[in-house]
Amino acid sequence: MNFFDAQDNARKATRWLVIVYSVATLLIVTGVTFVVYFALNVASTTTTGPTMGDPTALLVGTALVTATVILGATLVKTASLSSGGAKVATAMGGVLVSPDTKDPLKRRLLNVVEEMAIASGVPVPDVFVLEEENSINAFAAGYTPGDAAVAVTRGTLELLDRDELQGVIAHEFSHVLNGDMRLNIRMMGVLYGIMVIGLLGRLLLRSGHYGALSSRRGKNGSALLAIGIGMAVLGFIGVFFARVIKAAVSRQREYLADASAVQFTRQTRGIAGALKKIGGYEGSSMITAKDPEEVSHMLFGTGMKLSSVFATHPPLADRITAIEPGFDASEFTPVTDAVREQVANEAASQFGGGAPVPDISSDGVIEAIGNPQPEHIALAGQIRQDLPESLYADAHSGEGAYLLSVALLLDPDKREFDRQMEIVRKELGEARGRRVMTQVDEISRRPHALRLSLLEIAFPALKRRPSAELEKLLALLRELIAVDGVTDLYEFCFLRVVRAHLSNAADPAARSHRRKLTRSQVQQAALDLLRITAREGGSDNPAGAFTAGVAMFPKWAAGAELGDTPDNAVARLDEVFDLLAALNPSGQKMLIEAVVATIGHDGSLTSTEIELLRALCAAIECPLPALQGVGEEKVA
Repeated sequence: MNFFDAQDNARKATRWLVIVYSVATLLIVTGVTFVVYFALNVASTTTTGPTMGDPTALLVGTALVTATVILGATLVKTASLSSGGAKVATAMGGVLVSPDTKDPLKRRLLNVVEEMAIASGVPVPDVFVLEEENSINAFAAGYTPGDAAVAVTRGTLELLDRDELQGVIAHEFSHVLNGDMRLNIRMMGVLYGIMVIGLLGRLLLRSGHYGALSSRRGKNGSALLAIGIGMAVLGFIGVFFARVIKAAVSRQREYLADASAVQFTRQTRGIAGALKKIGGYEGSSMITAKDPEEVSHMLFGTGMKLSSVFATHPPLADRITAIEPGFDASEFTPVTDAVREQVANEAASQFGGGAPVPDISSDGVIEAIGNPQPEHIALAGQIRQDLPESLYADAHSGEGAYLLSVALLLDPDKREFDRQMEIVRKELGEARGRRVMTQVDEISRRPHALRLSLLEIAFPALKRRPSAELEKLLALLRELIAVDGVTDLYEFCFLRVVRAHLSNAADPAARSHRRKLTRSQVQQAALDLLRITAREGGSDNPAGAFTAGVAMFPKWAAGAELGDTPDNAVARLDEVFDLLAALNPSGQKMLIEAVVATIGHDGSLTSTEIELLRALCAAIECPLPALQGVGEEKVA
C-alpha cells in the first residue's frame, strides 16, 4: 500500500468511525431518555398529584441535553488532543529527551528517530520516555507530522537492541506517515464522548445515594439513584461500543505497520525481535502508571489485558507469524539480566555505512513518499554523520536552532550577503551575528542539499521557542529575502518549508479543513506550477519538460502550452501551493508525478529542483524522503 492509498483508507476509516459514533450516540441518547422518563415517572407515582409535568417536553429536553453532553465531550476532548503530540505524551507520563543527553540509551533513541525522520522526509518529532513504565511499548501521537511526538517506555530503551528499537520506531513512523495519528486522535475524542455518560452515571449514583439517605430528599434521591444506575449501565454499553470500535479499526493497521517496518528496514529481525521479547518478558507491554483504556489503540503493544473480542492488537504470535512464517510461540525470547546488560553495552554503537543513491524516477519518488526504503535510511544515517559536530549541536539547542534557521537561508557567494549580515547583526545583535557567520561558513562547505535535512533536525528545538520569537524569525527571513528585490527558488522553498512546519506545529488541526476548489482553479494552478518548474528549475529544454509534465494529465494536455513565465513567478508559486494543498490523495499523487516528470525530463536532478519538490510535498503534506544528501549538484 502506498502513501496515497493509506491516506484514502484513513479517510474511509474516519467516515466509518463517524457512522458508528452516530449509531452509538443515538442508542445512548434513546437509553438515557427512557431511563430518565422511567425514573421520574416511578417517583411521581409515589407523590400526591402529578409532578412530572409534560412528558413530551421532558423526553425532548433529555434527548437534547444528552446529545449535547456527548457531542460536547467529544469536541472538548478532541480539541485538547489536537494541540500537539507532546501534550499527549506528557499526559501519559512522558519525559522529553534532551537533545544533549549523555545517557547512551537515550542518545541511541534520538539517533534512530532522527534517521527515520530524515529518511521519511518529515520534521524530527519530539522524543519522550515513559520513565515509570518498565514494559516494552511505544506510541506516536499528534495531528500532523509537524506536531508529532514519539514516546517509548523505559523498558523499550533497556531491553531492545538497536535493530529491535529501529523496528519499533519504524512501526511508529508508519502510523505517522499513513494518517493513523490523526485517526487515533479523533478516535480518542469519539470514545470519550461515548463513555462520558457512564462517568456521569457514577456521579449521579453517589449523589442519589446520599440524597436517598435524607428524609427530606428521599424521593428526589431515589430518582437520582435510579437515573444513576441506568446511566451507569448505559456507560457499560458505551465502553462496549468503544472497545468494539477500537478493535475493528486498530487490528489491521497494526499488521500494516509491522509490514511497513519490515519494508522500511528490509529485515525482519528488528520488529520480530521486539515482539518476541514482549512475549518472553514478564512485564510484557502492560502500561501501569496511567489508565491505558483511552490510548490502547495507539500503542505498539496492547498495554492492557482484554479478551480477544475487544483486543486492539492481533495476538503476538500472529503478528510475528505474519513477518516470520513458521514461528512457534515457544520461541519467545526470555528477557534476562544478561539481555539488559548486552543492550547497555551496545547502546553506544552508531548506525551508518555506505548510502546508495535513492531512485529518483517518477515511480521511485511516488513509491518513496510515506514509504522510506533502506537506502533512504542509510542515506539519512550518512547525512547525520557527515554533519560537523558544531552544526549538529546547534541544531539541538534552542538558541542554536533559531540562529541556524537564519544561517541556512544565507549564501556567502551572493552579492547581497554583506547587506544581509548587516540586517542580521542589527536585528539579533553583534554576538548572535558572529555566531550566524560561523554557521554560514560551516554550511557553505557542505553539499547544498544537506540544508533542508539540517532544518528538519533543528525543528524540535526551534518549535519550542516562544511564538513571538518565531513570528520575528519569519519576519527576519522575509526581510533577508527581500534585500535584492528578487526571491529565488531556494529562498522561496526554504521559507515555505519553515512556514509549513511551524504552522503545523502551532495549529495542527487547521489543515483538516480543506478548501473547496473548482476544476478550473485546480487545472490553472497545476499548469502554472509546471510552467514555473520547467522554466525556473534549470532544465535545458523547458518546453520539453513542460510537455512531459502535462502528459501526466491526459485530459489537460490538449492545447496546454508553456507560454511565458507568470509575472512574479515566485509569488504565484506561493499562491499555487496554497490552492493545491486542498487536493485529495489521488490528486496529490497525479500532481507529484507531473512535477517529477517535468524536473526529470533532462535525466538529471539539481539541488534547486529537489528543494522545489520537497517544498511542494511539505505544502500538501506528502512526506518526501531525502533524495540527495551528499554528492554533486546534479544527480544523474
